[in-house]
Amino acid sequence: MKKLIALLLAAMMIFALAACGQSAAPAASSTPAPTEEPAAAEPEEAGRTFIMGIDPEYPPFSYLGDDGEYAGFDVEICKAVCDLLGWEQQIFAVNWDEKLVQLDSMECDCVWSGMTILPSMTEAGYVISAPYFDNTQVLVVKADSGFASSGDLAGKLVAVQLGTSGESLLAEDGDLAELAATFGNIITCDSFLKCFTELEGGAVDAVFVDAPVAASYVAKHDGLVVIDEDLGAEQYGIAFRSGDAELCAQVDAAVQELVANGTYAEIASKPEYAEIVNNLLFLSE
Repeated sequence: MKKLIALLLAAMMIFALAACGQSAAPAASSTPAPTEEPAAAEPEEAGRTFIMGIDPEYPPFSYLGDDGEYAGFDVEICKAVCDLLGWEQQIFAVNWDEKLVQLDSMECDCVWSGMTILPSMTEAGYVISAPYFDNTQVLVVKADSGFASSGDLAGKLVAVQLGTSGESLLAEDGDLAELAATFGNIITCDSFLKCFTELEGGAVDAVFVDAPVAASYVAKHDGLVVIDEDLGAEQYGIAFRSGDAELCAQVDAAVQELVANGTYAEIASKPEYAEIVNNLLFLSE
C-alpha cells in the first residue's frame, strides 16, 4: 500500500513539473512580430557645384570685371550650362602655366577659358570637349613702330604668355620655330597683361598673342595695333580630367541645347563679343 501511494505521489510531481515547464514558455501570438522599418532613402542631390577653371585675365573669354565679378563669353556660357543642368557655378582662377596640374589636383572640374586644344593634351589622357572657336595668333606692336609684318621683327624682342599655345608654337619644336629663330629673343611673362605692359614700356617690340585677346586689348588702349597677319590656326575647347568623359559629355550636350534654344546666339550677340562672334563654330554650322 505504501508503495502504491509513493508511486502516485511521484506521478503527481512529474505532472506538476511538466505543467510548470509548459507555462514558462510564452504563449504563441496570432499577431505577426513587427518587422524593422527600412532605412529612409537618401534624398537625391539637388545639384552639384561645378568648378570652372579660368584665366582671370583673358578678355573677352574670361576676366575679372570692374565690379569684382568674373565675366566673359566662356563664363556666361558656363553659367547658362549650370542653370540648365541645375548646378551651381563656382569659378577658380588658375595659374595658366599650371592649369593642367591644378585640374589634376581637383582644384577645378575643367579648364574653360579660351584654351587651345593641343595634341599633347589628348596624348596625356585629358578629355577634351567639342571645339567651339577658331583662333589664330597675331603680333601686336606700337602704332608708330613701323612694323607691318612678322618679317619686320627680325632681331627684335617678342613677348609671349607662359603656358599658351603661342609659347608652344614659338618653341624649338613648334610649328613656328623658324619664325621664332628670326626674333632677337623671346620673353615669357606669366600673363598677357604683363606682355602688353612690357610692350607699352618699351621693354619688348611685339607681343605674340591670340587674335581675339589682341583685338580686345587694342580696342581699349591707344597707341597699339595688330599686324594684319594670321599665324598658327588652332581651336578652343574645354579640358577635363581623364576619368571625366561622362561629365564632358554632359557639358557638351548642354551647350548644344543652348545652341538649339537660341541662348548661345543671344549671349554671343552682345557688343562685347563682336570680335569673336564670327569665329564661334556652333553659330557657323
